[in-house]
Amino acid sequence: MAARKGGPGPAGAAACAGHVALYTALQAGALYGADRLLGLGLRPRRAAAALAISAVTHYAADRQGGHWQDPPETARGLVRLAQRTGKGRWLARDPGAGPLLDQSWHKTWVAIAAAVTA
Repeated sequence: MAARKGGPGPAGAAACAGHVALYTALQAGALYGADRLLGLGLRPRRAAAALAISAVTHYAADRQGGHWQDPPETARGLVRLAQRTGKGRWLARDPGAGPLLDQSWHKTWVAIAAAVTA
């Protein structure tokens, strides 16, 4: 499922949605477990909002899989954003750039989601 998440059309979108659903379910389980075990007193609405933020931003980034070196005229989503902020040449030249950008995107949004939960 995760290997096809950046694929074209409905099949790629479905693979990505399935990956994100599983990822979000695991996050929800971990959050629930931590709340119960540690007595954090998390509020369900805030936790749900945080999980939604994480899921939506995760999907947006993961649909880029395999498209890190797309040219500006066909770039979409996170790749287009990177190109518009002057990182397009980095993405095109460095094979490790896409995964680094992907992980920084994910970590930033997970931190924002954590702040929403708190």
